[in-house]
Amino acid sequence: MGENGVGKNYYPQGGAAAAAMEVSSVEHGQAGGSKCYDDDGRLKRTGTMWTASAHIITAVIGSGVLSLAWAIGQLGWVAGPAVMLLFSLVTYYTSSLLSDCYRYGDETTGKRNYTYMDAVNANLSGIKVQLCGFLQYANIVGVAIGYTIAASISMLAIKRANCFHVKGHVNPCHISSTPYMVIFGVAQIFFSQIPDFDQISWLSILAAIMSFTYSTIGLGLGIVQVVANKGVKGSLTGISIGAVTPIDKVWRSLQAFGDIAFAYSYSLILIEIQDTIRAPPPSEAKVMRRATLVSVATTTLFYMLCGCMGYAAFGDDAPGNLLTGFGFYEPFWLLDIANAAIVVHLVGAYQVYCQPLFAFVEKWAQQRWPKSGFITGEIQVPLVSSGFKLNLFRLTWRSAFVVATTVVSMLLPFFNDVVGFLGAIGFWPLTVYFPVEMYIVQKKIPRWSSQWVCLQLLSLACLIITIAAAAGSIAGIMSDLKVYKPFFTTD
Repeated sequence: MGENGVGKNYYPQGGAAAAAMEVSSVEHGQAGGSKCYDDDGRLKRTGTMWTASAHIITAVIGSGVLSLAWAIGQLGWVAGPAVMLLFSLVTYYTSSLLSDCYRYGDETTGKRNYTYMDAVNANLSGIKVQLCGFLQYANIVGVAIGYTIAASISMLAIKRANCFHVKGHVNPCHISSTPYMVIFGVAQIFFSQIPDFDQISWLSILAAIMSFTYSTIGLGLGIVQVVANKGVKGSLTGISIGAVTPIDKVWRSLQAFGDIAFAYSYSLILIEIQDTIRAPPPSEAKVMRRATLVSVATTTLFYMLCGCMGYAAFGDDAPGNLLTGFGFYEPFWLLDIANAAIVVHLVGAYQVYCQPLFAFVEKWAQQRWPKSGFITGEIQVPLVSSGFKLNLFRLTWRSAFVVATTVVSMLLPFFNDVVGFLGAIGFWPLTVYFPVEMYIVQKKIPRWSSQWVCLQLLSLACLIITIAAAAGSIAGIMSDLKVYKPFFTTD
């Protein structure tokens, strides 16, 4: 893929050795024909619109879909779907802008930007590059924590569903989520040894299938509940004053914005996904725009159906997590299948999100200590496929990262509040601001032209939404911390 270390032909930037390898690979490509190498001397990319769509769907239709019924419950039948549609349109539009920044200059022959940070560096430079890197990688760490929490809640829900089935719904069935976080962490240590994006396509496709599985089950259970209720619950304005205090109504509504933003968050890995797409024609930007359209349209349809049907089924009592909040108790085996699908999906989504961070750290280490056998050496693993090689630094640092995020997840197992906060802090800078600013530079849009003004107004509006949503989520987390005891909280 690219110089970020995500691709198979990674080597650090700069230096005679790197330049020699670049020339050698290009010459090899010319000798062996263009079937082997792309225009930048890397092994030929093989991704298509469908593999890119699978990566996006894996990243987008994540745990966020399960909180949408609650989010619509705070906003009501009018504002809820409207806000969801608004976020989908903004995400599609800014993702299209960002996809144009994969190549600097001409979209078919310009210099490739292999990572989000590369694109920012090529178009903006200066302090904005460091700011982008901090926000991107901090958000990835946050997503890893959020997915660990969500996966443990789903595993715990399987145990509780079986408990409720045997002991009755009045039994509290208190179970600690900590052991399940450990189980998920152990699984991620294993899967995190997959070197790069090229080798996790199968995991993304499996995860995308799982996301459709549990979303469909949630939708079906919602429809059944609406039929059983003999009507649709909910109101035009959402949860009413009286059921919650006026200030809680405000905070919860703002948090709902963060939850919806999180459900559409994937821009921070868009460039890395685009770098898997095969070379033109057509251009990578055109393929990525089609993949984005297919993915965002598909996810929005599922979000509308699942979120609205969940709210219609439970009204103001819609749980924070549709399949683990136990609005549904039966059939317990169907809930088990749905929650198992969530866990499998989150295993893949965790890897899709974390690959850019893994690659960044490994690239930096190889540039800093190029002669270290611990960092650059590889060991052939005979028990696995012949193509798999184990790197000791990758094993050590990725395992340490998984352990760290797992421990933090144990300290902060607040699904809705954490999801809302992550969605809020990542939405404006990574999904809106940087794509807009890079597009303005890339297309040389004149300052104070009508297009420039419109893009800046879009960015300003999204900044206001981000600040408000972050405030609501922080208020929710502070409220949770008042009654929480680390490592002892049970669900």
